[in-house]
Order: sequence, then structure tokens, then C-alpha cells
Amino acid sequence: MNRRANDFAAVSEQARLQGLVEQERQARRRAETLAETRLQDVYAKQKQIELLNTIASTANQSDSIAHVLRSALAAIGQYLDWPVGHAYLTRHDENSDYRELNPTGIWHLAASEPFTEFRENTDNMPFASGHGLPGRVLAHGEPAWIEDLAADDNFPRAPQAAASGLRSGFAFPVMVGQEVACVLEFFAAEPTATDPDLLWLMWQIGVQLGRVIERNRHEEHLLHNASHDQLTGLPNRRLFHDRLAHAIARATREPFNLFAVLFVDIDRFKVVNDSLGHPAGDELLVRVGRRLLNALRQNDTVSRPKGDEANRPDDTLARLGGDEFTILLEGLHEPVDALRVAERLQAVLREPFTIAGQDIYVTVSIGIATRPYGQSCPARETHAADDPARPATPDDLMREADMAMYRAKSLGKARCEFCDPGMQTQALQSLALETDLRHAVERGDFIVHFQPIVSLGEDCITGFEGLVRWQRNGALVAPDDFIPIAEDTGQIHLIDMQVLYTACCQLVQWGIDHPEMPLTISTNLSARQLTRPGLVDEVQTILAGTGVPASQVRLEITETATLGNLDELIETLHQLKALGISLAMDDFGTGYSSLSYLHRLPLDILKIDRSFVSGLDHDEYSQRLVQTVIHMARNLGLEAVAEGVESHTHAATLRALGCTLAQGYYYSPPVDAASATALLSGDVLVGCR
Repeated sequence: MNRRANDFAAVSEQARLQGLVEQERQARRRAETLAETRLQDVYAKQKQIELLNTIASTANQSDSIAHVLRSALAAIGQYLDWPVGHAYLTRHDENSDYRELNPTGIWHLAASEPFTEFRENTDNMPFASGHGLPGRVLAHGEPAWIEDLAADDNFPRAPQAAASGLRSGFAFPVMVGQEVACVLEFFAAEPTATDPDLLWLMWQIGVQLGRVIERNRHEEHLLHNASHDQLTGLPNRRLFHDRLAHAIARATREPFNLFAVLFVDIDRFKVVNDSLGHPAGDELLVRVGRRLLNALRQNDTVSRPKGDEANRPDDTLARLGGDEFTILLEGLHEPVDALRVAERLQAVLREPFTIAGQDIYVTVSIGIATRPYGQSCPARETHAADDPARPATPDDLMREADMAMYRAKSLGKARCEFCDPGMQTQALQSLALETDLRHAVERGDFIVHFQPIVSLGEDCITGFEGLVRWQRNGALVAPDDFIPIAEDTGQIHLIDMQVLYTACCQLVQWGIDHPEMPLTISTNLSARQLTRPGLVDEVQTILAGTGVPASQVRLEITETATLGNLDELIETLHQLKALGISLAMDDFGTGYSSLSYLHRLPLDILKIDRSFVSGLDHDEYSQRLVQTVIHMARNLGLEAVAEGVESHTHAATLRALGCTLAQGYYYSPPVDAASATALLSGDVLVGCR
């Protein structure tokens, strides 16, 4: 009995001790779990603090919003270990309450693939308030979370997200006061439950980033106010002066860089102020500035009021004060370009302005000063004796344009005047010539003169070169005066085709009148023609329409044609050759001669430039040079034609050097069709007597 009692007591004590051990073990496990949890919390807090410090440090050190957003995306993406992040900026419509988020192209991507489709779709998708994930943030000013992108009915990028392996996402705002200035979004590859603590952290980051944007806006506002007119928002005198100084410096480095200063003054502006009051005058100034901006060349860039967009920072419209505006035009080809712009400005102001219930008609007087140009303007001060070539300063140019504007006012207002009177005449003449040229092309007013090409061996005419002539107001305009304008205005291809058609028609007639003389006809093709689609088809149409044998037609190109795409040029020339015509290199040796391209071009003829031929009767070097070209042509299987033959000595020397064909005033100047026909009918060529 006693032994049983002792055994039971021993078992009970053992059970009690085991219970105590288990309790101690569980207590130790709870303590370890608690310690681990607290350690994880400490680690998470430490990571959060590091993230906040990283973003704060970047925000304090950078003045660029883009740089801060890019750094924030990278830091948050790394913290979350989420593969995709993107930033949007808010755009406000100044005339309404409409807001939308525009993609910035600023990304955090763990890798370029497989997110390409999602990225391209996002880069092209703005979000209105309430639309999609970022639109929800814009609408409510609070973070938003989507646990399953595929199941959300307000996530328009779901197909692209699925294709890129993205399953969940969230976005949070960057706040400036009560305004959502920016939205950042992030996406994960797995469905993820909403994490309120994480969203609170992101909200704190959004507040930090908002301070950066607010600071940047304030700095931009101060800089803008210091350099822009408060009434119109246009650049002021200070900014215009600075940009004009840069233009002068560029012109100093690049002597062929042409720019102009336009001084624009509203005629009779005081009448508006006196009759309708200064508020009406201020409104007129604002609206005149707006029209001037819209009237400037479409391919120019103007410093527009804040919020407007610009394409190129080349040209500047500024308000100096009162009713005076100035314009800096850069990258001009010739002074007449400045006149074209000035006339456009005047034209857009002819439509009346309705202000305070009154229709107000506005005209402006415009003074123009350009650089560089040959003559100095009368407005320039006399240089000091020790500085006869003092370069122009911004004050010089503005004073010159100002004086030209006052001359425009003194001559009756509502007109444009150049500072240099000689340039004024030249620009007006050039503009009138361009206008008349366009009308002449439309009417087909050009005529073709023909200069004979003579066989030096047989002293007989073998063909003619057709040369365009323009009879304007009863006088012939020199080709050098209108061909460059035709090229610049895109009219040259119409002129070339008219000349080719006329020359081919004349050749057909000569074939009928003189069947015993198989003549050739040559015409020129502008270098700009050779890259124009449809050239070969147009030439083929002319050949078919006139019935001229293609073998008797020669098209001449210049060496400048080889400055473009050489492979494209060679392809075009081969297509022309396939029509059966011959090809000639005109003025060979004066441009960009290179044997490396010469042997690749499908040429038949080299035309020796007149500048080489002119020295044959007194310059041994010219003789050797011409002889070299003749031998080179012969070695390449080409025919040599000498241009500019003006004396018996020229002809005899060329004949002795082995040249077979020649043309020039020694035989005949270019003449009209009737006179050219007379040359075929009789022995009237001087050089062939």
C-alpha cells in the first residue's frame, strides 16, 4: 500500500516537472517570436527611414523635378522589390476646371522585358480625373490600391498588364497644398493585399516630393518675372538683349549666319489710350502680342508666354514697354526673309480688334536691321580711330532697327523699312522677282534659247544645248538672277520640265526639216530634281509625248548633285539611262570633283568648264589641266565637250589636245529657235568658216 502511494507521488511530481518545462519552453518561444517580430519591425522602420532620408536628400540637392521623380521611383521600386514604377504630371486647362494626368516617360523598370507592351501603352495614355488607377488618385487626392488588376473594371491597361505579367498595383499623389501635382504608380508581379502602413509611408513621400515641386515653381516664377513683361508674358528688354547678344556671337563664329531685328511700333496707339482708357490700351497690347506670336513663321520658335509651347528656341518676340515690340529672327537665308515676316505681321493685324465694344483697327510701322550685310547702317556710331572694325552690339542693332522704324513712320506709317537703304531696295526687288517668277511658272512664260555644239574635227553642228530664258517686263532676266530663287522656292522642277519639253519639240521639228542631220539636244537638271520622286516618269512622259528619239536627248547634271545620297543618285541616273538618253556632267572640275564617285556614275559626257578653257591662249597650266580632263574622259569611255570657246586659239588648242566637241560664243551665243534654225540652214557659224 505504501509503495503504491509512493509510485503515484513520483509520477505526479514527474508530470508536474514536465509541465513546468513545457511552460518554460512555450514562454521562451513566445519571447523569441516577440523579439523576432520587434527586430523585424525595427528593421522595417530602419528601411523606411532610409527610404525617406534618400528621397529627402535627393529632393534637397536637386533643382530638377524630373531628376527627383526618377530618383524617387528607383528608391521606392528597390524598397518594394516591385518591378515597375511610373510618374505622371498634372495638366490644368486654364480656361476650365478640366484636369488630366499626362505620362512623363520617367520610369523605374527592373528590366526592359517583359514590360515593353505595358510601357508603350502607358506612354501614350493620359488619364482624366477618376479614370484608371492614376485618375482615381487625381479625383480624390488619396492613395489607391488594386489587389487584382485583371478583376478591376476601372483599369484600362489590364490586357497590357497581363501580357507583361503584372498582377497588382497602387498609386499615390504628390501634393502641393490641396493640389495633386503629380501621381506615382507601382506594379507587382503577384496579387498583393492592400497595405495601409505602406500607403501611409507613400503619402509621407508624396508630401516630401510636393515640397520640391512647390520650391521649383516658386524659383521658376521669380526667374520668369525677372525676364518677362508682366502685362503680356512676353520676354522683356533684358531677355531680348541677352538673346540678341548670343545671336551676334553666333554670327561672329559663323560669318554666313544671317539674323534680323524687327522693331515694331503700333501706329496711333495714344489715341486708344486717350479715348478708351488705359485698361483698353493694355488689353490691346496683350492681343496684339498674341497675334504677332501666331503670325510668325511656322518653322520659327518664339519665346511664348508661360504655358505656351515652342518648337525651336531660335526667334524671340519681346515687349520693350509702351507700344513697342521687338523680334529677333535667326537662321535667315537672305534679308528678304525678314521682309516677308514683317509683311505677315502687318497682314494679321488688319483684322480689327473688338475692345470695350469698339472695333479698333491697328497698323504697325516696322524697322528692320540685319547682320551680317555689306554696308553699315547710317545709325551706327563712328568707330574710334583705334577700333575701326568694332563688332555690332545689341544696342547697335536695336538702335538701327529703331531708326528704321522711325523712318517708316516718317514715310507715312503702316510700312516696313530696312536700316540699310540699299538693302531695302534689294530685298523689295528680290521679293517682287520671286512673285513674278511664280506667276511666270504658272503661265509657262519661259523661252528656250539654243547654243550650238560643234564638232571640232568636222566643223559642223552636231547638236544644241537648250538654255532657259525669262522675259520679264520686256527684258531678259539673267539665269543667275532667277534660277537660285526657283530652287529655293521649289519651282525649279517645273522650269526644268518646261525647258525639256520645249527643247524636245524643237528637236523633232529640226529632224523633219533636216533629216540628213541627226542632231542632239541637251538640257539641264537641277541637283534638287534628282531626289524628287516622279522625275523619271515625267521625263519618260515628255519623250513619249514629243516623239523625240531618246538617243538624241542629253541631260546635264552638276557635281553638286553628288553631295547628297550618292546611292540614291546613282539609282536615279540608271533609271534615266534605261530610257535611252545620255547623261553629262556639266561644269566638270569646278565643284566637288572626285574620281571615287565619277567612275560609279553612269555618265556619257564630261563638259569642261569655261573657266579652264578661258586660259588656254595664255596659260600653260590651263592647257595641262584641260588635257588631263580630256585624257581622263577618254580613259573612262566618256566624250569631252569644251564650254566657253571664245576664240580661234581656243578651238585650235582644244582640237590639238584631242577634244572632239565644243560650244561657246566663238561659234554662236545662245539664240532663239528661229536663229538656231538659220544656223542649220546656212554656213553662218564663225568658227566653221
